[in-house]
Amino acid sequence: MNRLFSQPFVLFAVLVVLISLPLMMFPINLFPGEIVLDTGVGQSTVAAPLSLAYFLGLGYAQEDMVGVVDFYLLPQGVALVFILTIGVPAVFAYRLHVKKKGN
Repeated sequence: MNRLFSQPFVLFAVLVVLISLPLMMFPINLFPGEIVLDTGVGQSTVAAPLSLAYFLGLGYAQEDMVGVVDFYLLPQGVALVFILTIGVPAVFAYRLHVKKKGN
C-alpha cells in the first residue's frame, strides 16, 4: 500500500477523490456564489455561500427552492473550488515528486 502512494500521479488522483467527494456529497456551504430569486415583480440576486452538492441536486429540500430561478458560483467560488480540488493535491504530489527526485 505504501508503494502505491509513492507515485505522485496516484497520490494526486487519490487526493482529488478524497477531497472532492465530501464537497460534492455533503451540503457544506463554503463557496461564494449568488442565488437569483423570482420576487413576482422581477428578479433579485442574493449573495450566499453555496455547496457543490447543490449543483448535483443534493443537500436541499424542494421547499427551499421555491422562487429560486438560478444559482451559480462567483469567480472567487470557482477559484476556491479549483484550489481545493486540484491545487492542494497538486502541491502534495509535487512535493512527493521533488522528494523522490532528490533521493
